[in-house]
Amino acid sequence: MKKAKILIIDHDAESRASLKRMLADRKHQVVVVSTGRQALDKIEQEDFDLVISDLAAHQPDDIDSLQLIAQIGKKAPVPVVVSADAAEANVRKAFKVGAANYLQRPYDKDDLEKIIEKTLSHKLRRVESAPILPHIRETIEIELPSDVRYLDGVLSYLVERAAKFGIVRPDASNIFVALDEALANAIKHGNKGDASKIVRVRADISTREARFSISDEGEGFDVAAVPDPRDPANLFKPSGRGVMLIHHIMDDVRYNARGNEVTMVKFPDSPHSSKTGADGK
Repeated sequence: MKKAKILIIDHDAESRASLKRMLADRKHQVVVVSTGRQALDKIEQEDFDLVISDLAAHQPDDIDSLQLIAQIGKKAPVPVVVSADAAEANVRKAFKVGAANYLQRPYDKDDLEKIIEKTLSHKLRRVESAPILPHIRETIEIELPSDVRYLDGVLSYLVERAAKFGIVRPDASNIFVALDEALANAIKHGNKGDASKIVRVRADISTREARFSISDEGEGFDVAAVPDPRDPANLFKPSGRGVMLIHHIMDDVRYNARGNEVTMVKFPDSPHSSKTGADGK
């Protein structure tokens, strides 16, 4: 994978040193700081491919962890949360303000590397920000074969359209991650990678909300049998990470009875737009 320049924010000296060694062993260029204020200063002075921030409490006079992640998200790097004992509610909030992924300590080196690789991939595939289109509703229907080669084009197009309506800032929003997970699930698990089967995408986008429905031609699954990713007891389980990411990033997520279609709603990130209910009213 591409080697990255990574900024680590962690108030614990031993944890900082351990994570730095782990990443340096993988040939990444690593810069470490102990406070959020130091991190923001570093980001102003240098460019980073990725920021890894501890979600645990920082020093009393430092920036709150969630505020820090939100501020980092306004700049180029994509934050990844590393947590030891953070409250489940704070992990959820971290996703809402821009975290792209998380890993709980003690963490596995290979899991950490996979998360870094995937997050960097999302960052490289983002599109430029775009002007807002007010007073318009757009409906998009896409049919694609079950081939992951088409993912980047579809994802970039959908995020670009959501940005046009001011729902997201593509340089900071993690909506790309949720759409990527949902489409990949439809291709790989729903249609079993059978290129003769179709994945259908419908997007209804306005300045009020972006609603995405993704369906496959597979047999579906029993949604009730899947551990609830919103349950605190399941938050840090290694299985079901894709479903967990979708639930935490999107504002409303629902499956049909057969289990072969997911509908996801994202309300505006932009402060000029007011949030609505999941039904768009």
